[in-house]
Amino acid sequence: MRGMVSPSGIVPLGADFPADGSGPDADCHILHLDMDAFFASVEQLRRPEARGRPVIVGGTGPRGVVSSADYLARAKGVHSAMPMTRATRLCPEALVFPPDGRAYRQVSEAVMDILRSVTPLVQPLSLDEAFLDVSGARRRLGGPVRIAAMIRERVRAEQRLTCSVGVAATRFTAKLGSTHCKPDGLLLVPTAHVRGFLDPLPVGALPGVGDRTERTLAKLGVRTVGRLARYEPDMLRMELGDKAGTRLVELARGVDESPVVPETPDKSLGAEETFDEDVADPDVVDRELLRLAEKVGRRLRASGQAGRTVSVKLRRGDFSTITRSRTLPEGTDVAREISALARELYTASGLRGVPLRLVGVRVEGVMPVERAHHQLALGEEESGWRDVERVMDRVTARFGPGAIQSAVLAKRDENDV
Repeated sequence: MRGMVSPSGIVPLGADFPADGSGPDADCHILHLDMDAFFASVEQLRRPEARGRPVIVGGTGPRGVVSSADYLARAKGVHSAMPMTRATRLCPEALVFPPDGRAYRQVSEAVMDILRSVTPLVQPLSLDEAFLDVSGARRRLGGPVRIAAMIRERVRAEQRLTCSVGVAATRFTAKLGSTHCKPDGLLLVPTAHVRGFLDPLPVGALPGVGDRTERTLAKLGVRTVGRLARYEPDMLRMELGDKAGTRLVELARGVDESPVVPETPDKSLGAEETFDEDVADPDVVDRELLRLAEKVGRRLRASGQAGRTVSVKLRRGDFSTITRSRTLPEGTDVAREISALARELYTASGLRGVPLRLVGVRVEGVMPVERAHHQLALGEEESGWRDVERVMDRVTARFGPGAIQSAVLAKRDENDV
């Protein structure tokens, strides 16, 4: 088990932390859990041939990028968002797998169920990380460090995966803690030692400090968090603006009052695809918009939601991007309706026949489906495309993606054989 930050370094954490939570973790009720190389680790579990081999997950086409890499591949310099062509040059012995979103969501849901069995105050940030506020679980389960250790053991035992957990009094420090103890670690940052932990870190470790802000701070002679914490706030606000300047000084001093907010429903759902080569053929783009609409429709129905606004994203070969949207009078989760509107928007965009690098479909204004009342037109029957697509959902869930699809997409696959 990794350790507790102190001015003298990292002190090993033992099992002798007081069960009543009265130890150095007494006021550290925020946990940040981060799964280790999540996508790659799931692939190694599913594929015996991948065990002991470097694994990279991501797009396999010429424009593909890395979504996840295990620690063997990372040791060769591979990292997420890197072009796949470069990743395979750096680590030619790696096994490369395309992402399987359905498999990752299933494992993620199981991990989140573990967290919610500890506390209802769980805020997922993505499939592989979440904040927890365990202040209400202490009487039942012990102090925060004991709870963190228990969670890690359950994830290992039930999912055969490892995770890293940071424990602190604030969200920001807990997240930094999990980052610094990866992989497979647990790190407590006691409140008394927060400044000792933060001060040596580069300013780029602070959330909201991108390349541009980091360059601005460097011109001011500010390269570490400790130097930033001592910088005159008024001078910093002059350089970065009132809101950003104030926020960064507070974070540098270990101040973060943002609470853990339990998960809220998505306000929008979307999907997009980058073509291996720029595509100008309108028929090919129409079919891709249909495929993406079907994907979005499945996700809406699976989450019990519907949305009113459909938008398309169209990116040219020179990376210039436009979006077009239209709002329906009522919410929908029907892919046929979403795709029809998406293709109309594409036609009206003026880019029909223009080479495109990427297309996307998004449904916004998402709400619970029971609130998206559908007013039947005169003579319209209750059973329609929604019921057909729900049947398709059940077939897909049982037999996997591609088991059943629209005639247009099936014809395309036939022609590609």
